[in-house]
Amino acid sequence: MKTKGRGNGQKGKPPKKTVTRPALGVPDKATLLAFLNEAKTAIGPREIAIAFGIKGDERRALKAALRELADEGAIAKTGRKEVASRTVPPEGGMFQLIEIDSQGDLMARALGREDELYGPLVRLASTRAQVRHEGPPPGVGDRFIGKTRQTHEGEYEVQIIKRLGRVIERVFGVFMAADVRPGQAGSSGGRLVPADKKQRHELMILPEHAKGARNGDLVAARLLPHRGYGPKKAEIIEIFGNNENPKAASILAIAAHAIPMGFTAEEEEEAQAAGPAPLGKREDLRHIPLVTIDPDDARDHDDAVYAEALPGGGHKILVAIADVAHYVTPGSALDEGALMRGNSVYFPDRVVPMLPERLSADLCSLMDGVERPCLALEIKIDAGGHKQSHRFLRGLMKSAASLTYTQAQMAIDGMPDAMTAPLLDTVLRPLWAAYRALEKARDQREPLEINSPERKIILSPEGKVLSIGLRERFDAHRLIEEMMILSNVCAAETLEDKRSPLIYRVHDQPSETKLAALGDFLATVNMKWAKGQPPSPARFNRVLELAAPTEHAEMINEIVLRTQAQAIYDTDNLGHFGLNLRKYAHFTSPIRRYADLIVHRALISALGFGEDGLKKTSPDQLKKVAEAITATERRGMAAEREATDRYVAAFLSERVGATFEARITSVNRFGVFVRLEETGGDGLVPVMRLGSEYFHHDEAGHALIGAETGDRWELGAKVRVRLLEATPVSGGLLFEIVSQPKVGPVPGLRALRGPARGTTPMRKTGGPPRGVTRRKR
Repeated sequence: MKTKGRGNGQKGKPPKKTVTRPALGVPDKATLLAFLNEAKTAIGPREIAIAFGIKGDERRALKAALRELADEGAIAKTGRKEVASRTVPPEGGMFQLIEIDSQGDLMARALGREDELYGPLVRLASTRAQVRHEGPPPGVGDRFIGKTRQTHEGEYEVQIIKRLGRVIERVFGVFMAADVRPGQAGSSGGRLVPADKKQRHELMILPEHAKGARNGDLVAARLLPHRGYGPKKAEIIEIFGNNENPKAASILAIAAHAIPMGFTAEEEEEAQAAGPAPLGKREDLRHIPLVTIDPDDARDHDDAVYAEALPGGGHKILVAIADVAHYVTPGSALDEGALMRGNSVYFPDRVVPMLPERLSADLCSLMDGVERPCLALEIKIDAGGHKQSHRFLRGLMKSAASLTYTQAQMAIDGMPDAMTAPLLDTVLRPLWAAYRALEKARDQREPLEINSPERKIILSPEGKVLSIGLRERFDAHRLIEEMMILSNVCAAETLEDKRSPLIYRVHDQPSETKLAALGDFLATVNMKWAKGQPPSPARFNRVLELAAPTEHAEMINEIVLRTQAQAIYDTDNLGHFGLNLRKYAHFTSPIRRYADLIVHRALISALGFGEDGLKKTSPDQLKKVAEAITATERRGMAAEREATDRYVAAFLSERVGATFEARITSVNRFGVFVRLEETGGDGLVPVMRLGSEYFHHDEAGHALIGAETGDRWELGAKVRVRLLEATPVSGGLLFEIVSQPKVGPVPGLRALRGPARGTTPMRKTGGPPRGVTRRKR
């Protein structure tokens, strides 16, 4: 038998030529460092030996030299015997976002083959497009494939090529000691009950990994390597309280989302050194009876309003906003801390402020009867609420009263109290007259009208939940809202006119994919959404108006809400779709939002109001700030939502077995989610609790349909549910439905093969239909 080869006369590829390098000997440390810097990648001793022509016993000397460099911290070990430069990042590969620096930029490091981090911290390049179009913006813990480049300033930055997901490095939850009573140390180990609803499986904590945790402690744990079967294991790395603490809900949320707590010594020193602002060159507004109108549980007061009638039926409105820029100057420790936090975060039991209390609750807060510096705005509108002119000014004010929404509304409704009675004719009625004019302009503008109620949790002084309900909404709320919206528009217009750098509040129009899904859904309830026509708030409002008198009103309201994009901060102006405004920026809440502080500084610089305005900033720098504060806003919203869910679950844990009125808010293959009308609590009804038949998941119709009975559980349907389980640590609620379903046609074979999108055909023989789940009662 003939064999093909290269040395037997057969045709084939010529033998490879071996390149023999002259032996150069083991290079010194400086040469090795220079080589690794130039390599721009992780590399092993074998490749280094080949590069320098090192052979035989000299390879031992090379490995010894590399060990010495690693021990000295000059190079980094990256796993599998590879090493890399500590000062020059690789040109490309896997990276992980590690931290947010003092400038608000996300910083990344290269990721080795065995998940070890190496190389220098590298700044993340602009990711604006990803923030807008690819879901949540990048955050600490995210992994991605990236490519690095060196900037003109000599620094390195990395650009995301493909996102790979977020690594779970720490798990938060409650430690449950094995066979130990509450409060005793878990010397025998135990288990960790995760605080995240998505992490369904408990983790094993071995005795050597308990770190002195006691039964019921709130802990953070590090996942340990896991191979094969059996429960995953973790090691406790931090203990921060006990689950018996009524405030555990917010403590967990703060820890899990790494919400910065406390302030540096430098921040506190700067805040304590600040004092009341003098009148100086400011306009004196102290004689004007400006009032603040806020929720009864407001922690800070950063806006005050006043209005008076003008000849011809118009109105002059004065909006005064706390002058935070006077105290928080660019480049200061307070400024760096505020950028890192991005915004204040509000929990039922506490606020995690963006600024130290000396500023947020004192010097910057527009308290009743106290002189405070402000950046104010005088607006003139006509009888129809249309703006005729506006001007900004830097002033000194003194609030005439700190009112709540309820107080102000009751006064207008004919029930003034001792505080509002003297202000009724001179302050409150003129404000309401101006609001009625603004309301006319708002109706003409037609912003998006979606009903999205907010929960209110009342706590005892000890932090225990006393009651949960939905916040009432009065005209007093709408008055402040309209005046703040108009002020934000004026800020954006002024800065555009002055060609000043600007961070907009952007709300993009819905994506084509979501609009197509909305059209498919509306077709299932015999409503039309004309494809090809541009979306507008007015079109959505018409849909909601047509749906209002029907049984599908709640369902359609929920779907329209989910169709909308998320608002972000951006240096490119895409307008605000929901408000139907072309120019919009956040100006009215600088105590709690860094975006507003940037706008204040820009106005100060553009209008020549002082030397404490916005310093010269490149578009790229401002874009990075916009991305950073978008990320911190999302982080805060997630933490607030999770804490609220935990408080609701703790409140309802004493009512397991009770029944409640609810609505279906989401439909999936595995069940339906419901929202309680009494408390706003959200929970799951597993598909196994819906009945003993197969259920077909109609994606386009947002419904589960019984394959035998036609029982239909659809989005927006009113149901009565029984609470089966409440888990305060995760905020999870589990229900079963006790009311009767809506009955429709049985989804037979032909129906399931019909043209409606999202339906899944049944199998021809045997077994359940595809896309259908079988449950046992």
